[in-house]
Amino acid sequence: MKQDESALISRPRLSRRLFVKGLAAGGVLSAMPRLLSANTNDTRLGSAPVLSGKVITLVIAETPVNFTGVARMATTINGSIPAPTLRLREGDEVTIRVINRLSVSTSIHWHGIILPYQMDGVPGISFRGIAPGETFEYRFTLKQSGTYWYHSHTGFQEMTGMYGALIVEPREGESIQADQDHVIQLSDWTDESPMSAFSKLKVQSDVYNFNQPVVGDFLRDASTIGLKGAFEKRKMWNQMRMNPTDLADLSATTFTYLMNGMTPAGNWSGLFNKGERVRLRFINGSSNSFYDVRIPGLSLSIVQADGQNVKPVSVDEFRFGPGETYDVIVEPEGDAYTIFAQSMDRSGYASGTLSVRPGLVAPVPELDPVEWLTMTDMMGAMDHSAMKGMDHSAMKGMDHSTMKGMQTNPLEVPSQTARHASTEYGPSVDMRVDTPRTNLDDPGIGLRNNGRRVLTQADLRSIHGVLDDDRVPTREIELHLTGNMERYSWSIDGLEFGKSTPVSMRQGERIRIILQNDTMMTHPMHLHGMWSDLESAEGELLVRRHTLSVQPAQRISFLTTPHDVGRWAWHCHLLFHMDAGMFREVVVS
Repeated sequence: MKQDESALISRPRLSRRLFVKGLAAGGVLSAMPRLLSANTNDTRLGSAPVLSGKVITLVIAETPVNFTGVARMATTINGSIPAPTLRLREGDEVTIRVINRLSVSTSIHWHGIILPYQMDGVPGISFRGIAPGETFEYRFTLKQSGTYWYHSHTGFQEMTGMYGALIVEPREGESIQADQDHVIQLSDWTDESPMSAFSKLKVQSDVYNFNQPVVGDFLRDASTIGLKGAFEKRKMWNQMRMNPTDLADLSATTFTYLMNGMTPAGNWSGLFNKGERVRLRFINGSSNSFYDVRIPGLSLSIVQADGQNVKPVSVDEFRFGPGETYDVIVEPEGDAYTIFAQSMDRSGYASGTLSVRPGLVAPVPELDPVEWLTMTDMMGAMDHSAMKGMDHSAMKGMDHSTMKGMQTNPLEVPSQTARHASTEYGPSVDMRVDTPRTNLDDPGIGLRNNGRRVLTQADLRSIHGVLDDDRVPTREIELHLTGNMERYSWSIDGLEFGKSTPVSMRQGERIRIILQNDTMMTHPMHLHGMWSDLESAEGELLVRRHTLSVQPAQRISFLTTPHDVGRWAWHCHLLFHMDAGMFREVVVS
């Protein structure tokens, strides 16, 4: 970027305590009238109100909040952040009355819930939205159980407070046994208006990245790979006009990271008794943040992913992006443990405490060091102008054409050959990956070889397998996640949403979807209205998800069966990426 352009963006002088820890008493400054929460049962310290039953009323309005010492207006549901936790029952038909007291239109999307498309809550796709002063009734039957969440799908309202947990209890009783059950919803808050932050990124895409390479990094490189190697490394990134630490668009320079609506200084607390099994329902309800979660001193048994039971996996840490959920069982023996969720870019964290009584604290870990993206993460970006002429032959992946030729049906195994759409060759795309990797066993940048057991997608297996549809797919749909960092443009196959045509599917057909990431950033992709059955590179079905994070230069595939006709949304769940164009409509007929 030219110097005179970058001068337009001022980098604020920041207090680390202000942006990393927030206020101890930060949060909502006023509550809705008591009558709106008449069917509310306040349960655990610091948790959102809990609503249950077959008929629920939710009121959307503006509410003043203060997380950092600056009062701002938030968009709330029943006056709380997070919104009330909805505890419903599998098999019930529920009616949720949503009253809009905003001056603008709004909506609620029931993330991961299989329902009629008219109830999905995406304005312009499944309905027109909820106008100011209007009441809209969502009515649907719950066909599943598990941990889910709900949020606005209008503008940037989700970013200003409109999100809450949705727990569907199994009709035949809970198979996951626990003595305590805590919802832990992670989110991110900025005192800036979301539109202002988005506009800044359009002018300078790394304006919030304070982890820029510095002299100390160069000296460390020189000591490990030699002076020449250090110079070559800098030269490569400068020629590519890319930033090796560009892991997140927004950081703790503007975000305060929240756990159940509380800042790290506020220290959300969940209680337990020694010897108990504690279930922690982790929900990433953030607008733009990946979190790496661990509880020092405790092993985490992953028992559910995206609301679906999985074979228990014992880990120390897991990463998840916006939209994803993980249920974890822990068995604490001590008095207090820190729940630590650091942002992927290592600029800040959300935290809270598990303890035997209120007021106890445990040590909070230091943030892990920032790691640079590597050529493994950039593998195959051969069409970028700065990388032309480089020899990438050593990085080419395995050719699976022979393997496919051995199959009785070539669609038994997903294609491994990148097929770029002609629309990728345009101004909306600044790199293309020709030699992608599946690498489901890679935890991702910043988590490799850190001395801890880190969850990967390859570890997850649906507890009963993906049994309801074991057909070989009838066709493949390949889509590439694309972008141009300098323009802050995000797209699919090089086309922003407004320039794209819908993806067509037939009701009941078994389809393979291939997603290839041709960008430097990880994208959590959420397909509405149907499940995403993740498979290995060899075509083995692994686990059922509703949101799949795709790493840089990664190519993954999943099978899906669209059971419900209608119009559905499919998008990156990083809110700014979705708004910038990484969004498609899916039409099932």
